Amino acid sequence: MRRRLTMLGVALGALVGSLLMFVPPAHAAVGLHISDGTIVEANGRPFVMRGVNHPHVWFTGETDSFADIKATGANTVRVVLGTGKRWGPSNDVPQVISLCKQNKLICVLEVHDTTGYGEEGAAASLDEAVDYWVSQKAALVGQENYVVINIGNEPIGNVNAAQWTGATTAAIQRMRQNGFEHLLMVDGPNWGQDWQNVMRANAQTILDADSRDNTVLSIHMYAVYNTAASIISYLDHFERNGWPLVIGEFGWQFASGEVDHETLLAEAEARDLGYLAWSWSGNTDPILDMVLDFDPNRRTTWGERVINGANGIRATSVEASIFGGTTPTTPPTTPPTTPPTTPPTTPPTTPPTTPPTGGACSATYTVLNQWQGGFQGEVRVTAGNAAIRNWTVTWTFANGQTVTNAWNATVTATGSAVTARNVTYNGSLGAGASTSFGFLGSWNGTNGSPALTCSAS
Repeated sequence: MRRRLTMLGVALGALVGSLLMFVPPAHAAVGLHISDGTIVEANGRPFVMRGVNHPHVWFTGETDSFADIKATGANTVRVVLGTGKRWGPSNDVPQVISLCKQNKLICVLEVHDTTGYGEEGAAASLDEAVDYWVSQKAALVGQENYVVINIGNEPIGNVNAAQWTGATTAAIQRMRQNGFEHLLMVDGPNWGQDWQNVMRANAQTILDADSRDNTVLSIHMYAVYNTAASIISYLDHFERNGWPLVIGEFGWQFASGEVDHETLLAEAEARDLGYLAWSWSGNTDPILDMVLDFDPNRRTTWGERVINGANGIRATSVEASIFGGTTPTTPPTTPPTTPPTTPPTTPPTTPPTTPPTGGACSATYTVLNQWQGGFQGEVRVTAGNAAIRNWTVTWTFANGQTVTNAWNATVTATGSAVTARNVTYNGSLGAGASTSFGFLGSWNGTNGSPALTCSAS
């Protein structure tokens, strides 16, 4: 009996020892996931999103856009879906994922119905967004290498933004309880711009709510971020705390007081932060269209800037290794687009059929959009048969127009005479290569197109 008790004691001791030595296993990495505050692929390689938002739910027939977006060098597309409460329902998730994979794009899927909840009466709650994701679970499970689930777009407006923390925590927990192992993305409140800093103050609470430690926070940067200081201060706070962050939407400084996109792009590249530009096409106000009417050959100034400009998609995007990508896309040496084939409100100047000779250049003038008293213009500069390092375009308005704001060029005016010079990142052009700059202007009565003179060195 004593021997049995001794043996039992030894056995119990061994069992207790093994229990004390037991360490619960860490969550196995499944597909895209967070590691040390950074998005990585299943193989551990960091993945930095460089991509475009595509308004799929409103333009379900524009499936060629996936290939067109890939052609920009993008490695990610954020796809707008709907639950059916406001838009949709998007029951074509398998087809969307297939289009992403065919075009070697990481697919960020987002429910748009939640936009402005609490302030926008028709908006869906995050809980309703989770219901939609559960309904699509069969199409999503097994796609963790390729798909990020953005639970709800801009899920809280400016009314009672504090509710965001509880609603987002609950949504993340429900997604995990329903078996989703994907990388989850959550947008900030205040229509995504978090100007009251609710997401910034509660970021750790949100990240701790995820039992799989696999959530990335998303900020949308528009007019709230109209200075370099506002952008840098916000991003610094997340970097200091090691919180994973992407810029899920952003626009550009098309008018005074709009987002400082130059700082945004430079800071995103310096910090290895992902960014997704809004948006490919289809906006009611086409200023934020990257291409007009979903035509990749009608690229706008905004599209040209974010695709081919400094710190833009083509220069910094690296394809996901799941598709075999290893190095950034090289900028093109030939013009990426052709002039519009259909005239806008004011016909553009006809471009030359052959590039000018020597170190000369040519320039074409296009009115992209026009409204009472104002318009958006674009000038495309094309090098001749030899490379150029700097260019200057001059013209004289004949109808009293004025330039009120410009981007991608330094523009000055003396009376009706206008001079535009290249900026640091778009002065050097290879033979036959092109770049463009844009501007906003005012007009009254007539808005004729001026003749342009281009000189280069």
